[in-house]
Amino acid sequence: MAKDTLQGTLDLLVLQTLARGEQHGYGIACHILTASDNQLRVEEGSLYPALRRIESAGLIKAEWKRSENNRRARYYHLTTTGAKRLAQEMKTWRDHTAAVAAFLKFA
Repeated sequence: MAKDTLQGTLDLLVLQTLARGEQHGYGIACHILTASDNQLRVEEGSLYPALRRIESAGLIKAEWKRSENNRRARYYHLTTTGAKRLAQEMKTWRDHTAAVAAFLKFA
């Protein structure tokens, strides 16, 4: 799979997670793992650069807060621009997967 496809998929997972509400990085990784029935594990080495990239694009914002265990953590939330991009990316993903499924059916 191409690098841009993998990055786009991770971005989609992060944006969809944050559509549920603000979360810190570890919480995002845990949600992705749990929601995917333990199939999608996002490592720190991939997640945090992705969060910085997505934040630089203006799709999410971050602020320092205290976590549940009273540690400082960066909490991320979706911006209006991020919500619009999420809707676009979800449509693109559905169209793409439908096309692949159609191909596999007749291949």
